[in-house]
Amino acid sequence: MESDEKQELSAMEEQYRKMTQEPVSRLILSLSLPTIVSMLVTNIYNMADTWFVSGIGTSASGATGVVFGLMAILQAFGFMFGHGAGSNISRLLGARNVEHARNFSADSFYLSIGAGTLVMVLGLIFMNPLMRLLGSTETILPYARDYAFYILIAGPALTSSCVMNNILRYEGKAFYAMIGLTSGGILNIFGDAFLIRVLHMGIAGAGLSTAVSQYISFFILLLPYLRGKTQSSFSPRYFVWNSRLIRNIVMTGTPSLLRQGLNSLSTMVMNNFAGVYGDAAVAAVSIVTRIVMFLNCVTIGIGQGFQPVSAFNYGAKIYRRVKEGFLYSLKSALLLMAALSILAWIFAPQLIEWFRDDPAVIRIGEKMLRIQCIGMFISPLSVYGDMMFQSIGKAKTASFMASLRRGILLIPLVILLTSLFGLTGLEWCQGIAEILTAAITMPFVIRFFMRLPDPPLSGDDAP
Repeated sequence: MESDEKQELSAMEEQYRKMTQEPVSRLILSLSLPTIVSMLVTNIYNMADTWFVSGIGTSASGATGVVFGLMAILQAFGFMFGHGAGSNISRLLGARNVEHARNFSADSFYLSIGAGTLVMVLGLIFMNPLMRLLGSTETILPYARDYAFYILIAGPALTSSCVMNNILRYEGKAFYAMIGLTSGGILNIFGDAFLIRVLHMGIAGAGLSTAVSQYISFFILLLPYLRGKTQSSFSPRYFVWNSRLIRNIVMTGTPSLLRQGLNSLSTMVMNNFAGVYGDAAVAAVSIVTRIVMFLNCVTIGIGQGFQPVSAFNYGAKIYRRVKEGFLYSLKSALLLMAALSILAWIFAPQLIEWFRDDPAVIRIGEKMLRIQCIGMFISPLSVYGDMMFQSIGKAKTASFMASLRRGILLIPLVILLTSLFGLTGLEWCQGIAEILTAAITMPFVIRFFMRLPDPPLSGDDAP
């Protein structure tokens, strides 16, 4: 028993040294690469759903975009509890307070399962009105119902997997998170092929494949916690019904709730406005959204590698590493996103056609994707500003920034520009929102770093 405790303390000390002393560029690279891989695979299997379903018809393609809004609702709760707990856990580990960190991990895990179950039950009861609210037309509705049924069944696994994934990242154990997410993602791709192409289950096959892969990911992500590979724990003895602790999780996680919730709301608004121009417009919005999400994996992956570095070192009061990590992440992502944006601009028609060989969908989607490329390459500035403020516990600033792109700016732009310019306005609104978000974020970031304390450090960067 004493030997186990010594090994655990040794592992904790080694992790502390890694997070506070390893060169920031190397540390962020080691944490971001597994995250980028897992996000790419996750988005590939989301795109695989869209690709396999596109063979059924344009209305079925539109259904994947409608149900994407439902997945965003589930992810909103998962990321709220995951980021809310993870940020606190990382800062507490940086301050060497392991026991309190375990309270945050246990509470967030069980609360996320409860939230996912609640969404599942309510969604199954109010299926038709929910699908219409998310932007389904009458022709899309039958497909949306079939797909959404299985997504709702997977709700508890999806929300709790978000929590486990984010806690692993915030502990600096991104490799374990990558294994869990990529395993489920790869299985989903093969499941799509088998259930849709071999068993001819149609869009229900895509939904069933997604649900099964989510539960497989859940159990794989749970293994590191059960095997004692983490400092966090989901043991019921660490669960405390403490209003202050739960409020802290919710407040810190609110930017994620807003980010994902507004993502769902804006998708709903865009689908409803696109529906005026037919199923082809809804399908184009769905396809472009999936492509942009895939390309943004690089930005999000690097940012999620930066977040634990930011939170841990902020908790350890090594503020210089927070600034150094932000600048390294921003420079890297700007260069990579510039290259990806150029490629997406050049091959926009081919990318849309790969999903749906429909001239109307290609015409709308090509223009929409190219416009989004204009703002996509500068998106790392706003994304990393939001991520940094959330990781260090500045929830109000992070919540404001999380609300900008998909809420405060995008939704009014959709309403205003479509009323003035019709479909052309809908095609332009997301690119304009991206540029404005980056412009608003910049002064907040500059002001934060100008006021950031920089206490004298010893030679090994110990606080």
